[in-house]
Amino acid sequence: MAEVALRSVTKRYGAVEVIHGIDLDIRHGEFAVFVGPSGCGKSTLLRMIAGLEEITAGEIRIDGRIVNHLPPRDREIAMVFQDYALYPHKSVFDNLAFSLKLRKLPKEDIEERVRAAAGILKIEHLLDRKPRALSGGQRQRVAMGRAIVRQPKLFLFDEPLSNLDALLRSEMRAEIKKLHQRIGKTTIYVTHDQVEAMTLAERIVVLSGGNIMQVGTPDDIYNRPASKFVAGFTGSPPMNFLPARIAASPVALEILLGDGSARLAASLARAGAYAVFANRNVEFGIRPEDLAMRRVGANDVSLPAQVVVVEPLGAETLATLQCGAGEMICRLPPNEAPAAGENISIWVNMDKFHLFDSASGSVLRAN
Repeated sequence: MAEVALRSVTKRYGAVEVIHGIDLDIRHGEFAVFVGPSGCGKSTLLRMIAGLEEITAGEIRIDGRIVNHLPPRDREIAMVFQDYALYPHKSVFDNLAFSLKLRKLPKEDIEERVRAAAGILKIEHLLDRKPRALSGGQRQRVAMGRAIVRQPKLFLFDEPLSNLDALLRSEMRAEIKKLHQRIGKTTIYVTHDQVEAMTLAERIVVLSGGNIMQVGTPDDIYNRPASKFVAGFTGSPPMNFLPARIAASPVALEILLGDGSARLAASLARAGAYAVFANRNVEFGIRPEDLAMRRVGANDVSLPAQVVVVEPLGAETLATLQCGAGEMICRLPPNEAPAAGENISIWVNMDKFHLFDSASGSVLRAN
């Protein structure tokens, strides 16, 4: 296993800075996921750790050793790419064995490592096939096997599932998680898919514009987002946001949505804590599952809304609602689906709302 430490890591292409002084620690044996929209710098950061991109400034350490100028082969890493990068003319066995042959390992050791990796990934029956005879999922297993046989300290995954269909992505997510549980090696995984990040990670690193926006467990990122950006990037559908203003006193708290015609009263437990933000313009955030068409708790309040679109998904229904301040998406049980155009009262769980500064997007924390 390996510990990875980044200190003030910066990357520039000419005069353009794309990574802005990143500081980050990845623990021994941890599964860390870099997530963010396209162009946020997550793959560039991974490639700098791998040694495939030079850093402009700062320091990268693997197991306490500075690796800034070490070539990839000397960093004791193995990388799995998006496009599999298999040799089409070689069998699966030879693809798995290739790096070991380059290192001139004894034939018996190569055979043992290849067979062991194939067993872990359940591809023993594919060892004689060429890549063209494999499905996308099978090719990705071979790519993972090629990383395993090297017995690295650190596994790096660069969007390895993006070429697979939805069903295969789900299956391979589970396989990657089982692989980490079995091998226990430090793993850094890059994806733009927040579902992958939430299901795989022990800790998530959310990036935007070459900066770290938040580092935390999936529970931290989902339930305690540090900013509107993080809150809006996680969850499917993501958090709803409405412009609002806080009217507060030590014993009461009202959130005035939009032009103030819609009012939400918070519980007394939260009123005093948010009183310091009275008369402030904010973004009110609420997740789709914290809205309902019926009262579900003592701290729920109602909001008139009109149903715009209904999306039945089998196990649940998503309803897009228009209220006075804007649109929201509500997650409902399938047997409670309203009709498009219907006027309803939507219940808001006021123990679950989030407030974000309108200018900076930072979360407003209650003390």
